[in-house]
Amino acid sequence: MNKNAIIAHHKSKNSGTLVSDIQEIKVPDIGDFDAVQVIEVLVKAGDVIAAEDAIISLESDKATMEVPSPVAGEIVEMLIKEGDEVSTGSPMMKIKAGAVAEKSESVEEDKQPEPEQASTPPESKQDTPSPAPTPQKAPPVPEEVPTQSSGKTAHASPAVRKFARELGVDVSQVKGSGRKGRITRDDVKQHVKKAMQSGGAVISSGFDVAPPPSVDFTEFGEIETRPLSRIQKISGKYLHRNWVRIPHVTQYDEADITEMEAFRQENKGDAKEQGFNLTPLAFIVKAMAKALKKFPKFNSSLDVNGENLIYKKYFHIGIAVDTKDGLVVPVIRDCDKKEIFEISKEMAEISVKARDGKLSPKDMQGGSISISSLGGIGGTAFTPIINAPEVAILGVSRSKIKPEFDGQDFQPRLMLPLSLSYDHRVIDGADAARFIVYLSSVLSDLKKMLL
Repeated sequence: MNKNAIIAHHKSKNSGTLVSDIQEIKVPDIGDFDAVQVIEVLVKAGDVIAAEDAIISLESDKATMEVPSPVAGEIVEMLIKEGDEVSTGSPMMKIKAGAVAEKSESVEEDKQPEPEQASTPPESKQDTPSPAPTPQKAPPVPEEVPTQSSGKTAHASPAVRKFARELGVDVSQVKGSGRKGRITRDDVKQHVKKAMQSGGAVISSGFDVAPPPSVDFTEFGEIETRPLSRIQKISGKYLHRNWVRIPHVTQYDEADITEMEAFRQENKGDAKEQGFNLTPLAFIVKAMAKALKKFPKFNSSLDVNGENLIYKKYFHIGIAVDTKDGLVVPVIRDCDKKEIFEISKEMAEISVKARDGKLSPKDMQGGSISISSLGGIGGTAFTPIINAPEVAILGVSRSKIKPEFDGQDFQPRLMLPLSLSYDHRVIDGADAARFIVYLSSVLSDLKKMLL
């Protein structure tokens, strides 16, 4: 035998562990694959493992698999790392075979044992004969998912990663109860149950989806690269969070604003003399304040745990403003107490402030609900994204003359398309339909709006 590769068999005087050959473990037969990527290394040098414990996870273009250890023992050296490509027969690790199973258990239960306990067992244990040590099988790896309590990379089997992905769970957020802190399928289920009870507060902030493809666009022609604006970078993260975390539903309707538009045309000259435009949006803001009073659930927010609704007694309405750097949403406060002319004037002032980049954080906080109006551009309907922690947002498209039947004949009426997106955790479809129908009726009847 090669003396450099073999350590003579003997029983350690201090540890009581059986020491034998240092073996090099190779990747077993994995089929007709020349280069399979290592997506995860599940152990490290110094770990004591049992036979059939998973060592690495491999992923081909067809499947994922875990490679188990054929023997029990203490790992001396890992010969591969995450990202390497291997094939059948590739060296995987060196292991000191024959380590006592009890050592494996003590390592798991106590990462830093007392020196006396680690080196010299009690005399009473030495005097008591014990059967020859036999490696104990670990729980089946495919039924486990890793924990992320320390901020390290999560270690999950392909089967449980797939199970977690199907449930929309980030495995790094799940607390494990299995061997070596690994997470079982039951741990994933408990994580989801806890998330449901807390309104999704412990669910992952995103989905475990593939990243966008990396494409060299210069292969197809001339290009120009422009950086996103600061506002786009900031708002992009919040829009993505709101779209992923809030179950959006959008309700559509049309409001007959023929009477409202006639009133606006009659009074826009007076507004012009005072230095601002009397816009349809000012009427919509006033009507929204009335609708929020009638349907207070739309003027609420979920608390951080998702267990309670916080009802607001104020009526502050956010107005989406399109600027050269991106979309911002300043807030018009106490809209229920202000007249339409006052609202219109304040909207003109805050829009100029937004386009000049002079809005403060306070100007964009405390909204009850938001309105995004594309009426000046066009379109018939769209799905606005809720501005959390609000629970609804109104989208407004371009008004259009349409023939409406009055019971005897068709009359030309100016119809305004409305798109109401709402948080389905808080608001059900029937409430949303009642809200938008009422809002439409207020916009159609000036007496309801002004009284």
